[in-house]
Amino acid sequence: MRKKWLFSFITVLFMMLLVACGGGNEQATNEAAEENQNEEETTTEESAEASGNLVIYTARDQTVIDKVVEMFNEKYPDIQVDVLNMGAQEILERVRAEQANPGGDFWWGGTQAAFIQATDEGLLEPYTPSFDEAIKPEHKDPNGHWYGEMLLPEVIMYNSDVLDEDSAPQDWDDLIKEEWKDKILIRDVLPSGTMRTIYSAMIYRLGPDNPEEGYEWLAKLDANTKEYVQDPTNLYLKMARQEGVVSLWNLQDILIQKHANNQPFHYKVPESGAPILVDAVGIIKDAKNIENAKLFYEFLFDPETVVTLSEETYQIPSRTDIDEDAMPEWYKELDLIELELDWNVMAEKEMEWMEYWDANIKNQN
Repeated sequence: MRKKWLFSFITVLFMMLLVACGGGNEQATNEAAEENQNEEETTTEESAEASGNLVIYTARDQTVIDKVVEMFNEKYPDIQVDVLNMGAQEILERVRAEQANPGGDFWWGGTQAAFIQATDEGLLEPYTPSFDEAIKPEHKDPNGHWYGEMLLPEVIMYNSDVLDEDSAPQDWDDLIKEEWKDKILIRDVLPSGTMRTIYSAMIYRLGPDNPEEGYEWLAKLDANTKEYVQDPTNLYLKMARQEGVVSLWNLQDILIQKHANNQPFHYKVPESGAPILVDAVGIIKDAKNIENAKLFYEFLFDPETVVTLSEETYQIPSRTDIDEDAMPEWYKELDLIELELDWNVMAEKEMEWMEYWDANIKNQN
């Protein structure tokens, strides 16, 4: 009897423990499910409450614009997004002209030199986003006026139907050799943040304290330049038609044209290094739709958005906390050599250098 009683007691105790554990697991499961549901409801409420307008000034490729706006409106369907596409320098000049009555809310894409200048002129709204700690200090403004969204290498572009990796120019100084005369097309420099950066980098690498050697180099490049093309669209058309077979451009747009638009383009990272600029974003000072601008800010840097844009639009993210295993193969295989530059000097001198080039070198050699 004593053995039977002991066995029965142990059995009952075991069952009680089993039920208790099961109840705990069930409670934990229910709590986790409730937490997830609350997060989903918060996101849904945020999306449902977001409405109104958002005006974006951007220098980005149209392929990137279309993709991002589509993704943003999937999350915020009641926000009317209007996008004005122009060169980065044109954006700076427009924001400056509209300072008393801003027409745009968000500046999406431009060189850090342009954003440093805009910050100095009081044209940008300070904002500390949720991802602040994931961006290196050198890739953002210390007071939150701008953040680098991606890194943009500037490289030598060539028509791959005519040239290959061995026959294309291998370094910057190859471009001023006689063999490339009338084979180079250049996107018009002053309206383009990309081109202003490349040309300023050519002066800087030869001596920023005395730009004369850099000016001489640009004069030799001018002598080899067949045409300064009005905009990127015409540059791509003329390159594809072999009106010129070499250009200088940014890596992202070259890869988009090559893979998304089947253009016969490829690139060479110059042996002495490529300027790798920070392509930045910021909220325009006194923006009329500032809350929607903040939503777009956070959306651009969301890890899911970052990975998607790297996969589909060949962006090199500035966020340092993105899981590399989630990134596409082209990114993992990227082998870049950086041309060392002082971006503060570049920002300070760019206008002076480019105005001199435009007045004294362009089309004069």
